[in-house]
Amino acid sequence: MSEPASISSGIAARYATAVFELAKEEGALAALEGDVDALDAALAASADLRSLIDSPILSREDQGKAIAAIAAKMGLSATVTNTLALMAANRRLFVLPHMLADIRARIAEEKGEVTAEVTSAAKLSAAQAKKLAATLKARVGKDVKLKTAVDEALIGGLVVKLGSIMIDTSVKSKLAALQNAMKEVG
Repeated sequence: MSEPASISSGIAARYATAVFELAKEEGALAALEGDVDALDAALAASADLRSLIDSPILSREDQGKAIAAIAAKMGLSATVTNTLALMAANRRLFVLPHMLADIRARIAEEKGEVTAEVTSAAKLSAAQAKKLAATLKARVGKDVKLKTAVDEALIGGLVVKLGSIMIDTSVKSKLAALQNAMKEVG
């Protein structure tokens, strides 16, 4: 990990720990999870929001006012709103994506969940996703939350990443293995 990324992760972890512990003490983990989902969706959808949190040009006050308005409009909890204001005052909004990922991991751990990253050649139906989650739950003994993505280059099948476990049943990898086997023979 590069030094700036390590520093960002450390800063994000401290904010995430504080927010998570406050929400846990208040019994508001469900609200925190909703806020994290909303902020993640907003960051993914809005280039302006991403520019706001990364901008070295905007003053602390301007960032603070903008993030406070966004938090109010989104209806975020007081804990998250105050944390965002503190981050803006300390010029730390740039670590927001890292902080959200850290909070999400803490919530999942608290709930006894693990997240599996699933890449498929075509979008999984609800029934397929449910069956895959049940199969993975049987394997790891914890509830499994799926984070899905589509990659048509896989041709067919799935690539599942669950912690340090990777299961690749894609047609693309099978063709690559066959190609390598043929090179070794010939």
